[in-house]
Amino acid sequence: MRAVVINEYGSKNVLVEQELPKPEIKANQVLVEVYATSINPIDWKLRAGYLKQMLDWTFPIILGWDVAGKIVEVGSEVTYFQIGDEVFARPDTTAEGTYAEFTTVDEELLAKKPSNLTFEEAASIPLAGLTAWQCLVDNTKVKQGDKVLIHAGAGGVGSLAIQMAKHLGAYVATTASEKNEAYVKELGADEFINYRIQQFEEELSDYDVVIDTMGGDILNKSFQILKPGGRLVTIAGQPNPALTEKYQVTASSYWLTPNGKQLGEIGELIEKRILKPQVGSVFDFSAEALQKAHELSETHHAKGKIVIKVK
Repeated sequence: MRAVVINEYGSKNVLVEQELPKPEIKANQVLVEVYATSINPIDWKLRAGYLKQMLDWTFPIILGWDVAGKIVEVGSEVTYFQIGDEVFARPDTTAEGTYAEFTTVDEELLAKKPSNLTFEEAASIPLAGLTAWQCLVDNTKVKQGDKVLIHAGAGGVGSLAIQMAKHLGAYVATTASEKNEAYVKELGADEFINYRIQQFEEELSDYDVVIDTMGGDILNKSFQILKPGGRLVTIAGQPNPALTEKYQVTASSYWLTPNGKQLGEIGELIEKRILKPQVGSVFDFSAEALQKAHELSETHHAKGKIVIKVK
């Protein structure tokens, strides 16, 4: 099969095309013919070598942990899915990712592709969608009437989190640049903070929840807007325990757990048109196109999700 791999850590130029054998499935897995995948920050962070202590793999490494496609082979223990099913998933984090024509997925991580989505739209959902859902529902337990700040509302996670928080009944503020004001309001944001000219910590107060996708200084300033007993979750750093104590809030760092059942529930919200996928750009499947896609993701200014059309 064709795959785009890395054989060393480094800049976007280490992404190269290579012929590799099709992966072999275990009894609890299916083989998915990849129609589309998408780019997430984990892809280029791993490519650059930032995660090599945590994920100590041998080369070649196939990056990519979002997939939409069709099942072409099923393992002997697979019960719910069959050959020909159109599916989407956030597969397990392995060195055999989804920048390839075929990938393996554990049955418990699979969900049926929503019938009203293209493969490109479906590929944009799993990693960002599960991250947003788990941060809002499992971690901070957002409920009707909560005031929620979602940082970077025009981004991959933010654009889905706004829609989900509104579905849960929250009042939603978000940060974005002026060019994305209309966009985030269309997604459902009640309050827009132009981060270029406004300081969110001066504009907002008495919030129940912060969903931080930025880390650093933004993460630290986010404590200031929470009411005592408020909840903060970040996907981009480690909260400072001193700030947690000072502001009397709970704060945690979060890394998503792949989950096919939850992805299926997100799929149902998409079929009911409560949630809409946010595909910002689509690239072809080649080393050169993937290099450009990584470059765009690394700017932190991509709108919506960056998708790769494989087939």
